[in-house]
Amino acid sequence: MFRRAIVLALLVGASALGLTAQGAEQCTSAVISPTASASGRPMLWKNRDTDELSNKVILVREQPFAYLALVDANDASGRRAWAGLNSAGFAIMNTVAYNLPGAQGGDMKDLEGGVMADALRTCRTVADFEAYLKANQGPGLGCQTNFGVLDATGKAVLFEVHSRGYSVLDAAADPGKFLINTNWARSGRPGKGAGYLRFERATELFHTLAPGQLTPHEIFRRLARDTGHVLLKTPTVPELKSLPARPQWILTKDCINKSYTSCAVVLVGKDPKNPGSRATFWILPGEPVTAVALPLWVEAGSVPEAFWKGTDAPLWAESARIKKRIRPYQESEKQEYLDLSGLDNREGTGYLPGLLKAEDSIFQAVDAMGPGPKRAEDLAALQERLAQVALKAMQDIQP
Repeated sequence: MFRRAIVLALLVGASALGLTAQGAEQCTSAVISPTASASGRPMLWKNRDTDELSNKVILVREQPFAYLALVDANDASGRRAWAGLNSAGFAIMNTVAYNLPGAQGGDMKDLEGGVMADALRTCRTVADFEAYLKANQGPGLGCQTNFGVLDATGKAVLFEVHSRGYSVLDAAADPGKFLINTNWARSGRPGKGAGYLRFERATELFHTLAPGQLTPHEIFRRLARDTGHVLLKTPTVPELKSLPARPQWILTKDCINKSYTSCAVVLVGKDPKNPGSRATFWILPGEPVTAVALPLWVEAGSVPEAFWKGTDAPLWAESARIKKRIRPYQESEKQEYLDLSGLDNREGTGYLPGLLKAEDSIFQAVDAMGPGPKRAEDLAALQERLAQVALKAMQDIQP
């Protein structure tokens, strides 16, 4: 079942972690139990912070399970995934946890992407993934990370993993029924690691939402795009309508939405009460404030070209173009400054309301489809139509 030999052969010497101009990877995520979800389904959320800003989403046709995978644009084999969903309704994502034990002499490292791709190919359940970890513990595992995992039974679990051990936390056992994660692990060295400000901000935002009412729509709107800060007073996206249309610069280094956020993903599991239901891979392609969220389904049997065609997929290319409007500076430390007035303002000259309107229409279209069985060709057609809606909304934004 566990084809580690293939992955290790492909990944020896590779560094999947990468460094940004601002520092190491700094993703923000959450593992959400069905009890906290408005749909009664488990969810995983991840804002991916990385130097690999050009990403793709592809469908990997594998056995025993095909899977949708978020990959680097220059590494579209599907053998390294940074979030994914398979045909059994199993999903996985990660955030690096710097306070867990690192590589020792002779240990491999930075293999988290290979582990996630391997799990997507081979795992049906959370229990399968734990069996995978047990079978591969040791110097060849190459991990220092928090893995968020869900399955079709409704399990939503956090694994804090290093090469020689792991801890398991069940989101359903948490008082809030969700687990926020940044770049430290609860089982790691206290006070070490990174991402404590983002952890506090995400926790603060989660607690403003009604218990049991978390949705992908709300996560994208209120968390993935957040420009708030727990220590400094910085305007947030909902507050921009009251600000004048003059430059409003903020430093987003410790915000959830960063200059080096390559995308945001919300993975929604199957309905635990209905094994025949569909899981959904929601993706916000690019820096969250420059893009529109879209759905994908493994059952569609394909992914629209806008997610993967060319050197830079069209959706990520458009996001990068829009980004220049709010982040015009390319010099290293200037890249993390964002002009909020380009997003929205009281004069109505910002571009974000137009993107949010398109996103609202996409969620409405998915809601109107209903939960019942759908033919692969119908799902593929809907994916394509919605991708074009998003692409046009992004293309309509002028300099």
